[in-house]
Amino acid sequence: RIDAAPDFSPPADSLAPGKSRAVAMAQALVDREVNRHRWTANDPFFLPAAALDNMPNFQQGIVAAVSRFTIELTDQISRTRGSSEVDPDLDKALGLLKYPGTVWIFDFNTSWAPTAPSESQYRAAVRSLASYNERLAEGNAMFERRADNLLATLDRVAADMGSSSAAIDRQIREHGGVFDLHADDLFYSVKGRLYAYYLILGALAVDFDDIIQERDLGPAWARMLASFRAAIELEPWVILNNTPDAQFLPSHLSAQGFYLLRARTQLREITNILLK
Repeated sequence: RIDAAPDFSPPADSLAPGKSRAVAMAQALVDREVNRHRWTANDPFFLPAAALDNMPNFQQGIVAAVSRFTIELTDQISRTRGSSEVDPDLDKALGLLKYPGTVWIFDFNTSWAPTAPSESQYRAAVRSLASYNERLAEGNAMFERRADNLLATLDRVAADMGSSSAAIDRQIREHGGVFDLHADDLFYSVKGRLYAYYLILGALAVDFDDIIQERDLGPAWARMLASFRAAIELEPWVILNNTPDAQFLPSHLSAQGFYLLRARTQLREITNILLK
């Protein structure tokens, strides 16, 4: 299941006063994929879902984006300055979210003994994010709503999107053609990242509402989110990686890359305003 519902919202109990909406969104996204939809990226060969590739790539794209956001949350937003202590819940969540998404209860590349599967690590990360948000509401954790923290977070997202655009460019140049059997893997991995960023950035607009109003960023932020939404709403039945100048068959990676780069450019416009 490719659940790219643009109106997805965290549960009401995670949006209590004092909590971060962006953290609640990150927590809810991972929780949805591992608990409600079931994690499929590590299914062994004898399970039906092992034949899938679109849903696993989409799910791993979501976790990758949440992990990137958690890096900035751990290093910047949850600390007064660089000399302050790293939040223990966020530090734990970050380590857990970096766990590979393809590990089943056995990983014969490392050991013959049972190991922790990917979904158990991600569930633990969800609990750590929830714990941080609870402590934040109680006044026992930090969430610095400063312009420089917002700027650094947007820069991190833009850098990750630049990496995705490079991957799309390489796939088109090296494997462009009607019969590219791996184009859908990249398409849905990028779609998962963009979907998670779309929701997290929308939630950050609530967390940093004072900064956005002070710098008059509302219209620019809305245009940026619209570009993200256009990218995640691309839903072709079959992903084609034909050449960008093809006459009849489309290049879905080129279309996705266009909206990705448009959203990234608009992100950069916002960061330029924040620098002034």
